[in-house]
Parts: sequence; C-alpha cells; structure tokens
Amino acid sequence: MIKQIPNLFTLLNLFLGCMAIVFALQTETISIYVGEDLSSHYNIPERLSVAAYFIFAAAVIDFLDGFVARLLKATSEMGKQLDSLSDVVSFGVAPSVILYQLLKVSFIKEESGLETSIAWLLPAFIVACAGAYRLARFNLDNSQSYGFKGVPIPAAGLFIASFPLILHYGNSIINVNEWLTNKWVLYTVIVLISWLMVSTQPLMALKFKDFTLKNNMPKVILLAVAVVAALIFHWLAVPIVFIVYIILSLLFKQQPS
Repeated sequence: MIKQIPNLFTLLNLFLGCMAIVFALQTETISIYVGEDLSSHYNIPERLSVAAYFIFAAAVIDFLDGFVARLLKATSEMGKQLDSLSDVVSFGVAPSVILYQLLKVSFIKEESGLETSIAWLLPAFIVACAGAYRLARFNLDNSQSYGFKGVPIPAAGLFIASFPLILHYGNSIINVNEWLTNKWVLYTVIVLISWLMVSTQPLMALKFKDFTLKNNMPKVILLAVAVVAALIFHWLAVPIVFIVYIILSLLFKQQPS
C-alpha cells in the first residue's frame, strides 16, 4: 500500500490538470485593463486564471510525487509511465486549451473576428502533441537522469499558464497584455515552445550535484533572477525566468549524463 502513495500524488496531478481544462473552457468573461486608456480593454474568459492556478498546483504535486517516491523507495516503471500520462494532460492539453482561448480572444478583437474559422485556433494543440512526443522520448532515454534534452513539459506548461495570470493582474512596469492577445505572438509562442520541447538541445538540470559555487554558477544566477523578477514583475517573472533558463543553458552548454 505504501508503494502506491506516490501514484496517488501523480493521480492528483492528473486530476488538477483535468480541473484546469474544465475552468479554461468556461465562457464567462470579464474586462481586462490594457494600457492607460480605459477604452483599450477587452474580454477574456474569466476562469482562465483559475485554470492557470490549477496548472501551477499540478506542478507542485508533480514535484512532490517524485520526492515521495524516492523518500519511500517506491519508484517503479508504472509510476514513471503514469507520471508521463498525467503530465501530458496537466502541462500539455491544459496549456493548449489556454492558448486556444487566447487565440480566440485575439481574433475577437479584430473586425469580423467572430466569424473566424476554428482552423485558425487548432494550432494551439501542437503544444500538447509536442509535449506527448517529448515525454515518450524521455521515457526511452536513460541519459536524461541528470540534465535534459529539450525543455521539460512542466516548464513549457507553466510558461503558458502564466499568460492568463499576467493578463488578470497586469504589471505596472511592463505592459505586455496586448502582446499576449496578439495572434502572431501566440503563434510564435506555439512554434517556439513546441520546437524547444522536441529538440535534443541539452539544457541545464535544476539538481545540485554538489554545493560548490563554480559548478552551480548558472543555477545561482537563475535563482537570483527568479527572486528579483518575482519581487518586481510578479507573474511576469515566470516567462522571464523561463527565457533566462534557456539562455543560461545555451551559454554554459550543459550536457546530460
């Protein structure tokens, strides 16, 4: 029975991902303030920010299930496969639904946007497909025990999940609300995130092999950026930290082992 405890955490991750999808599909709307001109506001699904919270909660549980499995010495092949299936939903499908809704908003803002074909919205689910491919490859690749090849799907999912929270709470320093509801920006995000997940580019692991500053300099820099960005930019810190993570990984040329 004890060996099933980590699997219960994983199933909770899956449940939270399903809840994120349910709330992302809600159609009730609120006005979002954009810029200094009160007339430049528009509507987005109100529950989108709630969906984002569920994805962030799923990320916490996703971290804990691995921790609990190691603590109880209950790691198993079934747990590994179950974790991947849960991650596809929580960090692949749910963020794709968020992108789908944001794309819908981007077209509604345009003249005759309500008549937009659904075909223009479906590219949002390329992210889910790329995430599924990345997880399947990860499960077959034993070289990623330390370090990653391509962006992990939870990181990609959290990057996208931050968008509704940035829109909902805004930022007094940098206003990116117009960007996050611009169809071309969203299409670019879809392409880049999908490519980063399926690429074989070695990226920095967030684990500490030792506690020497020399070997952990990129992690220390990333941690410092995360703290400062969170204090200054709030939810906008999530994409900032994500971008810095990619840059540091490329600069320090991490090799998975």
